Amino acid sequence: MDIKEQIHKVTEEISKNPNIKEQFEKEPVKVIEKLIGVDLPDDIVMKIIDGVKAKLTMDDVSKVAGALKGVFK
Repeated sequence: MDIKEQIHKVTEEISKNPNIKEQFEKEPVKVIEKLIGVDLPDDIVMKIIDGVKAKLTMDDVSKVAGALKGVFK
């Protein structure tokens, strides 16, 4: 299983649907396994969760930086 691909897939789904994002914040393991459709070993699920959280954080930082850049022009 390609973990990077799964992180990308899950991040896309979470970004498109605020309900899934809210559920991910409460029960990340359940959301990951639901979106991927497979019951994964805990170590793999945790890697995907960490990757998704990091990617979502980076996306949020990029949005804020872009907004700030527009303010200072």
